[in-house]
Amino acid sequence: MIKSFLDLVRVHYNSADEFIPLHAPVFRGNEINYVTETIKSTFVSSVGAYVDQFEVMMKSITGAKYAIATVNGTAALHIALHSLGVSSGDEVITQALSFVATANAIRYTGADPVFLDVDLDSMSLSPVALLAFLESECEFKDQIVTNKRTGKRIKAIVPMHTFGNPGRIEEICKIAEKFRLDVVEDSAESLGSYVNGKHTGSFGRLGVFSFNGNKTVTCGGGGAVVTDDESLGKRLKHITTTAKVPHPWEYSHDELGFNYRMPNLNAALACAQLEQLDDFLKEKRELSLKYIQFFENTMVTFKKELKNSVSNYWLNTIEFQSKSDRDKFLAETNGAKVMTRPSWNPLNTLPMYQNCFSDSLKNTNHIADRLVNIPSGVKWKESY
Repeated sequence: MIKSFLDLVRVHYNSADEFIPLHAPVFRGNEINYVTETIKSTFVSSVGAYVDQFEVMMKSITGAKYAIATVNGTAALHIALHSLGVSSGDEVITQALSFVATANAIRYTGADPVFLDVDLDSMSLSPVALLAFLESECEFKDQIVTNKRTGKRIKAIVPMHTFGNPGRIEEICKIAEKFRLDVVEDSAESLGSYVNGKHTGSFGRLGVFSFNGNKTVTCGGGGAVVTDDESLGKRLKHITTTAKVPHPWEYSHDELGFNYRMPNLNAALACAQLEQLDDFLKEKRELSLKYIQFFENTMVTFKKELKNSVSNYWLNTIEFQSKSDRDKFLAETNGAKVMTRPSWNPLNTLPMYQNCFSDSLKNTNHIADRLVNIPSGVKWKESY
């Protein structure tokens, strides 16, 4: 099976023996033109036409009323939580199966993450686990949720759409509403993913995206926060720009601010990439269909999108029946210069988060031992 898989990947990428990465950036549109134009304009920092254009494009794509450009996805999540008043002594519910930035952004506010389990199919935060924790481990009084074990207030929920596959975000938001908790969607990986026709990141009070070098759309770094809340949208724009009060020449700042705005140079690259989003998504789906067909009659499970959802298939994901099968696949594919990767280590196992509250994480540990991401990038097409 492994040899047939390697043949499939090499034929798809038209590569006989070169190294095939997991997800490399592809620049085949207006990237050079827009970046060159930005350099010539001298507006390469956080003020410039492409920053504004990027925010307009993100509003159009996600359907949100406000979009705020940031330097990266981690900064976007940090500032989103900060804007909701998450601070020292609080806790934020999230999932243990996630990239470390999810927990780091929570900790930047001074709060502690609470790690709950994921669903086996979506690999994202389980509504069942969420409700069980809130009902059995927490006290809900005067519209405040308190963790009975730690005595800390639960301030928000951060579900993450794992590898671009939308989770059960509608159910999560209903539970959050019942307990008066804000939802901040970690949509870092899910640009172009939908649930019942609505874009990920637009279900919670705030949604965040990443444009890191390995994402479907990249500008090297870069992030964004989206929201329909006017007061939050305006405040986020203000505090990500060092909370500077507009004035022709004076430097006046009215609260603690952050230098989190995306530079115009990165925004130029992002705009050129966003213009190609539909093509990227189409090509990635075509590849995922090849994988689905290939693994259909094997002992390996391809992780498909849930019913009524559309995944961007940022990273195509497969699950083996055992850790030993997974490890054999990883060793042989990487040895053949085809990059494959295991899951992240569950966040509760990292030294800085080992003392945080977590539930049994049964599904998380099952997936972490068996999961592999396989090559998922868009093919290069010469255009310059």
